Amino acid sequence: MVKLTDEMKEVFLKNMEILHAVPMATASSKGIPNVAPMASVWLKDDDETFWICDNFMVKTLQNLKENPNVALYFWNPETKRCLQVKGNVEIKTEGSEYEEMYKQVKETKPQFPAKSLIVLNSTEVFECTPGSVAGNKVL
Repeated sequence: MVKLTDEMKEVFLKNMEILHAVPMATASSKGIPNVAPMASVWLKDDDETFWICDNFMVKTLQNLKENPNVALYFWNPETKRCLQVKGNVEIKTEGSEYEEMYKQVKETKPQFPAKSLIVLNSTEVFECTPGSVAGNKVL
């Protein structure tokens, strides 16, 4: 796993502050892609793990069950800096991490079902900012 730098974390946090969601790309076992906005996303204390709440996933959840490889894209609209984080996920519907996520979601958005916790372990980070750095692997 790779740890995000403070600068990378700032891009993620600004994205969530302004845009309130990050796109998550998945693919089925046959390679059929899907992209969906994720609004309940947290970077955990270790700076290499994202928690994503499954509130309304259908195709995304099916893809995750077939193929655990995903990509998140986040962007700071103020600086135009953007990054792609790739990794693999684990789906949790019980246990202490799931319970912590469930409680957190219910405290702020009681109408959301918080069906499962998607734990994304970051394995690579790529630059998406336009220009000569676009596409460069940074972690």
